[in-house]
Amino acid sequence: MFSSRVPPSLEPTRLARAAQARRSAGRSFVDLTESNPTRVGVFYDERILAALSDPAALAYAPSPLGLAAAREAVAADYARRGIDVSPGRVAIAASTSESYSFLFKLLCEPGDNVLVPQPSYPLFEYLTRLDGIIGRPYVTEAADGWAIDVTALERLADGRTRAVLVVTPNNPTGTRLRGAVLHDLAAFCARRGLALIGDEVFADYELDVAPDAARSVLEQDAALAFSLGGLSKTAGLPQLKLGWAVAGGPDATAVAALEHLEVVADAYLSVSTPVQAAAGRLLESGAAVREQIADRVRTNYGTLRQTAETCPSCRVPAVEGGWSAVIQAPAIASDEMRALALLEEENVLVHPGSLFDFEREGYFVVSLLPPPALFVPAIARVLRALDVS
Repeated sequence: MFSSRVPPSLEPTRLARAAQARRSAGRSFVDLTESNPTRVGVFYDERILAALSDPAALAYAPSPLGLAAAREAVAADYARRGIDVSPGRVAIAASTSESYSFLFKLLCEPGDNVLVPQPSYPLFEYLTRLDGIIGRPYVTEAADGWAIDVTALERLADGRTRAVLVVTPNNPTGTRLRGAVLHDLAAFCARRGLALIGDEVFADYELDVAPDAARSVLEQDAALAFSLGGLSKTAGLPQLKLGWAVAGGPDATAVAALEHLEVVADAYLSVSTPVQAAAGRLLESGAAVREQIADRVRTNYGTLRQTAETCPSCRVPAVEGGWSAVIQAPAIASDEMRALALLEEENVLVHPGSLFDFEREGYFVVSLLPPPALFVPAIARVLRALDVS
């Protein structure tokens, strides 16, 4: 009855069932998978609500690529990061996921494929399937700092490959794209006629950033590229649905891409007028939210690294950016079984690495968002339990 593009089974994982059972029974635990900034004690100024009361929100003047004010606000936010962007290169969407969907429709025929990173956030399998295309994973290795091997991409791509997706900083590894790798990646994409799609939603959250890290896929002009972002992470406002894709690369190709993308967006007109009219003020007000989140992430990351030093068999790879961190521990059982044990015995919920398609056992992912008062004792219990030295 239902399309093969939706999952054949909606059964939650054993860990998800266990966590829900504890919630239903009123048994508390520390959730170190929390990714919603509105639930971790971040202060939101009332000016954020006031920004949505602009009288311009009462007029409907649909613009497929976004209202001029919203596109200008996004361009100004890139300028804050030191990246020069023309408002005319900005396409507004309701979310980063919708930006992906629009780009897949723009670039791909049904059955085409795009190259997606592994490990990474478990979203691409669903997004690609929903658009009738194939996500073909390229594996990055912990031993190499999860760096992209462009030579491996050459072997993986075929005649139906249409784009390469990079997440920088990656979620959950926190790895950023290196400048030299970006150069090689852009050359590869240009040579094969592929688009380069850079998910840069966590770009503002810097931790142990390498000096040769690239700021954006827009820092090259060899290949058609799209930089994705949104209010959800940039301003800590996931409840106000606004995302964007910024086109870069050769001028003629980028202009043509936006002209065709406008046709796709015109079929949906999904972004509400109030959030577009308020975009500039939301990005401005969101700066205070962003700084709170950044301070929280830095504090918890420091605690995690320091605590891990007392657990000889555990390792916390350097995180260059984002809201998550990876813990590597001895693979004495499946990650899911050990995560279940942490929930039952230590009252702490963490992600098993298998959720993010780590190639082997022994990886766990924790959020750096929870309040330190919860994070500090919880992460100590997690590391103590994982350490088998």
